[in-house]
Amino acid sequence: MLNATTPLFAAVVAHISTDDAAERLGPKRIIGILFGIAGVTVLLAPKLGTVGFSDSEVFGQIAILGAALSYGLAVVYGRRIGKQGISPVVAATGQVSASSFLLLPLVLIIDKPWTYLGSIDLNTFTSMLSLSIFCTAFAYILYFKLIKEAGATNASLVTLLVPVSAIILGVLFLGETFTVNTAAGMAFIGLGLLVIDGRIFSYWRKSTLKAADNGSD
Repeated sequence: MLNATTPLFAAVVAHISTDDAAERLGPKRIIGILFGIAGVTVLLAPKLGTVGFSDSEVFGQIAILGAALSYGLAVVYGRRIGKQGISPVVAATGQVSASSFLLLPLVLIIDKPWTYLGSIDLNTFTSMLSLSIFCTAFAYILYFKLIKEAGATNASLVTLLVPVSAIILGVLFLGETFTVNTAAGMAFIGLGLLVIDGRIFSYWRKSTLKAADNGSD
């Protein structure tokens, strides 16, 4: 639920740090994001009772909010890269390569991969390969393309769809239960996305005008 605040942070950062009219933080965008966060809250409501507020848990929650803020900063910076004419492939390659290079010393010092590389089986290796190629490299190419074409705030809205995707996959492949909370949460998230998209208001205006014309006839 805390991670779902990413679009809100992205919208605020984009509003403050850019002069792009498409990134301005208006009432429609705020309402849509709040609907989306409410939807994630409803989805996770059955588990919220297990969340505590001890010192260690509060620090963890603050860290997640810090991560959400970092995502918001990153997506706005990614938007700036796209506006400079850098292709999504180049941007994704640069990000993944640079982050791998920066993390490599920590991996070698802390994780010591040479101690277990020989015990990795085929299933583990296939999973790692799939995660690196499809869920990281290919996904970041799509992400930077989305940032370039749809804008920073709109691209960050994918965060709201993460719990929805997880629940759908859980129902389809893990035998999890589709509950009323699930349906209500998805409905809130869908409504939030429709509000931000703006087409729901266009449809409402057209319907109102059509009804007014029919009444005058």
